[in-house]
Amino acid sequence: MKGPALPRTDRGRLLLVVALAAAVTVFTATVPLLRDFFDLRVYYGTVHTWAAHGGRIYDYRVPGTSYGFTYPPFAALAMLPLALVGRHTAIAASLLVNLAALAVVLRVLAGPGWRRHGWFRWSLALCALALFEPLRDTVSFGQVNLVLLALVLGDAWLLGTGRGRWAGAGIGLAAAVKLTPALFIALLLLARRWRAAAVSGCVALAATGLAAWADPGASRFYWTGALWDTSRVGRLDYVSNQSLQGVLARLGEPDRALWAGAVLLVLCGWAWRARRAVAAADWPAAFALTGAAACLVSPVTWVHHLVWLLPSLVVLARAGRPRLAGALYAVLCTSVVWLWVRDASGPGGFLGGSAYTWVTLGLLLGLPAGQPRAPRLILARSTSASAAAPSPEKPTTAAVGAQSESSSGAGEAGAAAAGAAAAAGAAGGRSASSDPTGSTHPAAAKPQSSSCRASSYTAKPPPS
Repeated sequence: MKGPALPRTDRGRLLLVVALAAAVTVFTATVPLLRDFFDLRVYYGTVHTWAAHGGRIYDYRVPGTSYGFTYPPFAALAMLPLALVGRHTAIAASLLVNLAALAVVLRVLAGPGWRRHGWFRWSLALCALALFEPLRDTVSFGQVNLVLLALVLGDAWLLGTGRGRWAGAGIGLAAAVKLTPALFIALLLLARRWRAAAVSGCVALAATGLAAWADPGASRFYWTGALWDTSRVGRLDYVSNQSLQGVLARLGEPDRALWAGAVLLVLCGWAWRARRAVAAADWPAAFALTGAAACLVSPVTWVHHLVWLLPSLVVLARAGRPRLAGALYAVLCTSVVWLWVRDASGPGGFLGGSAYTWVTLGLLLGLPAGQPRAPRLILARSTSASAAAPSPEKPTTAAVGAQSESSSGAGEAGAAAAGAAAAAGAAGGRSASSDPTGSTHPAAAKPQSSSCRASSYTAKPPPS
């Protein structure tokens, strides 16, 4: 069964892109909640309080709320440039940094033949990405997820192109900013990439040590108390938490032993599948599986954290299953989980309120990995100079996401069409939240409430 015919002329393609861009703009401006850069304001207020006014990192809370900084101290150190600029400049910088990070992510996932896709396919892909809920929330919150994903995929590119001397540095930096990417260090150990694993571990430790030198009290408070207190991050049963812990919390199962058992099972499954992928030199799948597993085992995985699923969807599409990839992408565009924001009980809440969790688990269990296939994604070491020369019919690829042009085009078009169709039926509303620097927006006392889903973090100030 063939999909809808696409325009063959440049004029027809341009008109289609303009129409899609207009539809996406109307949708994003009217249907989903815009987060009003709430998390960026957490970062901005924290850094200004710490650097400019001598306050403590974990004391700061957005005025009118209980939401404050919950990342490791190195994250605050990395965000120090925010103390030098105004609020509006910080928002503009956040947009530019996220756009640059997205460009890196797309470049790595597209592979060395990215130019062959042409402006039309890239335009369709960008329209589809604008509908992707984790991505639009990351940008609207002013979050750091895309930057972390770009750092990790940068290491994947280094490993795949034989430039492995500094491979691991990006993973180490990402793990120092946020703990979730630390699972990629375990992947390097599984793959016996000892040098890359050592580089990532040393970079993470050096960054953490630098933060401890800059503010010993904040580091002591975080690593001895705040890290182990999941209640600081927010309500575990909140529908935005699409981790295994979130599912159990919505079921009313607070038993940590049960959660630990579920995490152990997931990690065992991940290690088995990732090891098979690495043994077959299928590094794109190995990195994709690790991103999915990290989302599942983290105690809190807010919806915007699920940008880590993008590599899995690309791998799935280019493994010959673009329609399935498009369907899963469409689910992640719909905001469907918010239908159960007030009550996630019962079978409907279990299935629908945790829909993104089931997508993540399905990708972890079913993503094609470590199996010979043609064509196949390749991210292998550059160990031989005697590889067969590429022919015009079969261009050689050797980086994350490298595939034949026809397969890539089908995957992108399928994901774009399915994502746009599904997202068109989503419902929601706009909301504003409080501003630490005197915004004219009304204050929101509960940014995670059903009417103002604006933040992912809470923080209790350390005792005096």
